Amino acid sequence: MKTVVSGIRSTGNLHLGNYYGALRNFIRMQHENRCFFFIADYHSLTTHPNPKDLYPNVKNVLTEYLAAGLDPEVSTIFIQSDVPEVTELYLMLNMHAYLGELSKTVSFKEKARKQPENVNAGLLTYPTLMAADILLHNPDEVPVGKDQEQHLEMTRRFARRFNNFYGVEYFKEPVAYSDGTQMIKVPGLDGSGKMGKSEGNCIYLIDDAKTIQKKVMRALTDQGPTEPNSVKPDYIENLFTIMQIVSAPETVAFFDEKWNTCEIRYGDMKKQLAADIIEAVNPIRERILEINANPAILHKAVTLGKEKARESAGKTIREVREIMGFRNF
Repeated sequence: MKTVVSGIRSTGNLHLGNYYGALRNFIRMQHENRCFFFIADYHSLTTHPNPKDLYPNVKNVLTEYLAAGLDPEVSTIFIQSDVPEVTELYLMLNMHAYLGELSKTVSFKEKARKQPENVNAGLLTYPTLMAADILLHNPDEVPVGKDQEQHLEMTRRFARRFNNFYGVEYFKEPVAYSDGTQMIKVPGLDGSGKMGKSEGNCIYLIDDAKTIQKKVMRALTDQGPTEPNSVKPDYIENLFTIMQIVSAPETVAFFDEKWNTCEIRYGDMKKQLAADIIEAVNPIRERILEINANPAILHKAVTLGKEKARESAGKTIREVREIMGFRNF
């Protein structure tokens, strides 16, 4: 059985893009691998979040991942700051990370451009903390998006550098997780290419039926095609893409035929799309409300996750300290 590690951003509520883009893969892979899923609250500190927002954001993400199907009895689900060993490994890896390579990362340059008043050391060493998150459990594979590929490659480099420097074969060089399926990209309702919080074009897993219907009915459309079998504009193709994700194939085929014959009624399509999204999201929403009403569920999940994560992390730190020459008196 392979070991897989993946981080989860601690930035508020989850939306359809999160669920169909990565979360469903996590739910499946937890039954096929030894999985560690952590909520990356330390990482959020690079942008100096309001302290009042940190706990609610972590709580929301944890609640919604559990509601969607991550099982704390099957996989290890924990909060990054609950495992202090990660900061010790972060320190140790920083001793073998160099200014030149850290300052050239795409994420650092992009963040420094976006927040020039807050170019902190955490931003610079973000790849090292990510490497510590991963190597702490010495995994075989890591699920990564396109924007994280460089960080995974740096993690492999840090693992290789540690092994070479100390003359050991301790850390594995993890590769990108792949089960042969293509990650689904869920488009936004505003005609943009991707559903995202910052774009304000999301349907959240916690949204009720009325909210979902209102959002879908406001989705960008036009007057409809004037020629049979014409190419769909991107913003119309987006609606069909979402429908392909949540609706039955015959429903998609029906509206596709209406498009090709210039008979499509967007109002009917949006009503159907809203109904299908509601049907897909409602079981998760009900489970979210159930967990929110019963704090013991979260407490049990966090406690169990912390215990399992620290057991794994403690073993790694003890062995790394010995390799690096630390001894107890």
